[in-house]
Amino acid sequence: MSALIIRLPQEKRDRLQQVAKERKLSVNKLIEEMATVAIAEHDAEVRFQVRAARGRGKAERGLELLRKAAGRRSPRPG
Repeated sequence: MSALIIRLPQEKRDRLQQVAKERKLSVNKLIEEMATVAIAEHDAEVRFQVRAARGRGKAERGLELLRKAAGRRSPRPG
């Protein structure tokens, strides 16, 4: 494990200590958990962006498949 030094305003440091105490955690553990959540959120956003890019321009095909799955015919052109 490695160390990370961060600078925070005193008020923020005090609040983090209060939150950690209420959750019965050390400040280190609280920060570690917060980092885990931030990384998971980032990874989910990246996965979403990749899937969105993969589907870009395919909306009509997707709607057609949904209509087919619902047992409805595609609208006739014109």
